[in-house]
Amino acid sequence: MDPSHLAEHAGTAGAVFASIFVVATTTMRTMIPLRVFGILANIILFVTAIPAHNYLIMVVQAAMLLINSYRLHQMLQLVRDVKKSVNSDLSMEWLKPFMTERKCAAGEMLFYKDEKAEDMLYIVNGKFKLVESGIVLPVGAIVGELGMLSPSNMRTQSLECIEDGLILSVSYSKVEELYVQNPAFGFYFLRLASARLFQNIEALEQRLAQQTAAASAVPKPT
Repeated sequence: MDPSHLAEHAGTAGAVFASIFVVATTTMRTMIPLRVFGILANIILFVTAIPAHNYLIMVVQAAMLLINSYRLHQMLQLVRDVKKSVNSDLSMEWLKPFMTERKCAAGEMLFYKDEKAEDMLYIVNGKFKLVESGIVLPVGAIVGELGMLSPSNMRTQSLECIEDGLILSVSYSKVEELYVQNPAFGFYFLRLASARLFQNIEALEQRLAQQTAAASAVPKPT
């Protein structure tokens, strides 16, 4: 077969396959299948561009292949990290790549009780205190993850910086975006948030029991 005809047929076949993949992606609602189909389309268009020596298409498809592969890896890694957190220490380290830094000075109020909650905070360093309960949060603590799941989205306590520090924040809208892109992430996030809620309840029960025991140990005046 004439090489020119071969290149023409390859280009036509590539266009047909690419069109099929484009139509198929319109039926998909989540990001991982879209990335997989995008990778397949990139490979097919790259291969069919070889006989025609269409280097522009080859370069473009190679670049798109790298981008789609990286984004697919990032999303799969996110799901793995959340799943691992659910089964281990309930850490939310996996959210760091999606968070923004914020420096805080001692005496600064990060938010107040009963105000609208719009983001979660991760403590990198410094000291932060929940004003109403007097609890000083340790480095690595997450604040506000349960506010996204509450009907009112209201803060239940005020948060004050008592020693200069650094926090990372992520908006609820970003977390919701990750959920829409990948339902598996949403499932594990809900499990993680529920586990942290029960963990907080258990800690409060232990603290209440300690206070009750301390109160009962105080001798009553005769």
